[in-house]
Amino acid sequence: MPKAKYNNPIIPGFNPDPSICRVGEDYYLITSSFEFFPGVPIYHSKDLINWKHINYCLTRQSQLMLHNAPASGGIWAPTIRYHNGTFYMTTTNKADQGNFYVTTTDPAGDWSEPIWVEQGGIDPSLFFDDDGKVYYTTNEKVDGKSGISQSEIDIKTGKRLTPVKHIWSGTGGSAPEAPHLYKINGVYYLMIAEGGTEYGHMVTIARSKSPWGSFESCPRNPVLTHRDRKGYPIQGTGHADLVQAHDGSWWAVFLGFRYTRKYFHHLGRETFLVPVTFDEDGWPVFNENGTVDLEMEADCLPFHSMKEPELKDDFDEDKLKIYWNFLRNPYENTWSLSERKGYLTLYGSEITLDQADSPTFIGRRQQHFDCTAQTLIEFNPSADNEEAGMTIYLNNEHHYDFFITKSAGVREVQVRRVVGDMSYIAYKKPVDDGPVILDITADMYEYTFSFGYDKESLQTLGTARTQFVSTEAGVLGFTGVYFGLYASGNGKKCTAPAYFDWFDYQVEE
Repeated sequence: MPKAKYNNPIIPGFNPDPSICRVGEDYYLITSSFEFFPGVPIYHSKDLINWKHINYCLTRQSQLMLHNAPASGGIWAPTIRYHNGTFYMTTTNKADQGNFYVTTTDPAGDWSEPIWVEQGGIDPSLFFDDDGKVYYTTNEKVDGKSGISQSEIDIKTGKRLTPVKHIWSGTGGSAPEAPHLYKINGVYYLMIAEGGTEYGHMVTIARSKSPWGSFESCPRNPVLTHRDRKGYPIQGTGHADLVQAHDGSWWAVFLGFRYTRKYFHHLGRETFLVPVTFDEDGWPVFNENGTVDLEMEADCLPFHSMKEPELKDDFDEDKLKIYWNFLRNPYENTWSLSERKGYLTLYGSEITLDQADSPTFIGRRQQHFDCTAQTLIEFNPSADNEEAGMTIYLNNEHHYDFFITKSAGVREVQVRRVVGDMSYIAYKKPVDDGPVILDITADMYEYTFSFGYDKESLQTLGTARTQFVSTEAGVLGFTGVYFGLYASGNGKKCTAPAYFDWFDYQVEE
């Protein structure tokens, strides 16, 4: 088979902790979602390279309670597996009861209510053995031993059938986590992440004749890392999951991030793909040397394009497009697609973007360094406390807001920068009555805020650095930037609704 080229990341923007399974010639991949709702996005592919977002595993509050989730809390590191006609997704809800799994026979349809597992730790994984036994693996500390632990469970009820047992401590790196157990040619392989999900991140692997160990560490560990590639645009590689393709080849998906100036990254941790082979001793080899590139060349499956949803949303349908997310569980009566046909209507609550709560907000991931987000808004605030517009949102302590409000009775467009405990209006200008286009144009280093009354006559209001909505800006977080539409009464409910006619996300070539 001739080699082909593909680009990393395969799923750009905030899509960390990928897990993958294959059913025939179909591939399904999920990623972490933290405090955003719905939870755990599901992607489908035919070739491992082109992916389509088809659903979420957690779409109901009964499945996903996020009211108490801080920034980067909520859903951590899921695993997806397929067994005997059923899909299983297991994960941790840090804001609720811990580890659970849900099931379905159709990943694009509804998933079950949670089945909770009485096992601690994070990053749970399921393994279905040939003899019918099912193992539940996490990073729980047991009997004073840190690292990876495991129990056998009843897959119908989630009840443990054995005590939780420590099975491997890793190779000595910090934060041994993200365990996945596999059986390949009769041998049990345990793959984990170590080094923390930062610049020292790495993938290590061990093997045993028993799922309980003892586990022999691969002599080449780490099998995947960029910890020694200082200055390379891909960093933080780790948290991998293996899959065997329908042609017999092996691959791994994993997370990494692309940094900008001076090692800042704001798009979040993304999903990457690497070919895997096995050496003569039966150990996996990732891309020959344990590193990856932005442009890869490998013996790929035949390409199969996937049609993604339109980047522009005219809000003409009776439901939001699949890429929209809420912050935590949305409150009722804060948004509508039917109040004014063809518009998204937002009703600003007393909650602001500065709070670890659920403000009136819908957002989509920023997935590219060079892109433009635009919206047409109709908003006539009835008081100086009311505002509505767009936000560049990392978390409640790091966001840039571009909005319409009133100041001393004068309707204005303003840009506010919120960085840690600093919040101030950086730019403002009076704006005429009627609809206004808000435009945010991004490159690697800067956002530019422009506004106008038609697309041909936009005027620049100001700029802000991407650096200060990055993971390294002062708060250790696990998410990436969203472009959001929002409204707030800043301590009071808005009496004036905000109408958004359309939202457009365009990638700069």
